[in-house]
Amino acid sequence: MRRRRLLSGLLALALAGPLAGCTASPAAPPSHPTPRGSAAASPGAPPLVHLPPLPARPSPTRPLAVGVRQLDLTRGPDRPLPTTIWYPARGDADGATHPGATPATGRYPLVLLSHGLMGRPEALAPIGIRWAAAGFIVAAPTYPHTNHDAAHFDILDVVNQPADASYVISQVLALDGHDGDLLAGHIDTAAVAATGHSAGGITTTGMLSAQRDPRLRAAIVMAGALLGGSYTGPVTPALFVHGDADQTVTYEGGRSAYDADPWPKAFLTVIGGDHGSYLTADGPGFEQMINATTDFLRWTLYGDVAALARLAADGTAAGTTRWESKL
Repeated sequence: MRRRRLLSGLLALALAGPLAGCTASPAAPPSHPTPRGSAAASPGAPPLVHLPPLPARPSPTRPLAVGVRQLDLTRGPDRPLPTTIWYPARGDADGATHPGATPATGRYPLVLLSHGLMGRPEALAPIGIRWAAAGFIVAAPTYPHTNHDAAHFDILDVVNQPADASYVISQVLALDGHDGDLLAGHIDTAAVAATGHSAGGITTTGMLSAQRDPRLRAAIVMAGALLGGSYTGPVTPALFVHGDADQTVTYEGGRSAYDADPWPKAFLTVIGGDHGSYLTADGPGFEQMINATTDFLRWTLYGDVAALARLAADGTAAGTTRWESKL
């Protein structure tokens, strides 16, 4: 009940606009200048900004083994950000994770995965591991004042998490150029997405709005809402996932975030779904959610058009999930 009250309060603040009483830390600077776009969304609208297209390349056709490591990151003395990383590894896929395993040959896109209030990265492991097995490096930070074990829990600190997430992205991308690091030469530094559940989903929309990270090429918002303001920056396809019986972050809040999005977007409704049962491997809607989110990432970060064509089938299951798309 405490978690529900906290999240309901957060949602009310998010829908009201920027969180009052909090000062957002500036987002980490992008690794490259924001490109300037041209095409207008509608008459009188500001011109849309497009990132340079990624060269299409095949995504892995079979599941990969999964390695795991921990990074001891910190963004200042009051902002420790220990980060779990799941990544494609050499060897046969076995459903397990292998600490410190040798990465699989090749370069892989980076996906930032944010937990919710009173959450932990390991609670999202069923998702992170499946994405890593599909060919993505998944970085899941533990946020300093909203995680399950936070010494000084503060719901309003969510306003600072988009900058935390951008910092983690910068630090992980930098590993690609660190000779001797486990992931050196294995990160596709131009292919980055942000994802998250609940307050982590709200963190993700913050990275698309007031604390925009212009490196993002895709976003997945699970049971989230818009963290005040409006979407800004380069065109970023987004996938929203929400249970229509969610009593913690309401379905209406998720729809509002979707409706406000001016870019290519899709919405996966978990019919009768609550706040997070579809996040567990045996939960109703999990297979549809994991298949749709994986193919969405394959399309946006690999340029895999076959994955785009599968999305409607991925997300449609009578009585379980409903798919709608403006991609």
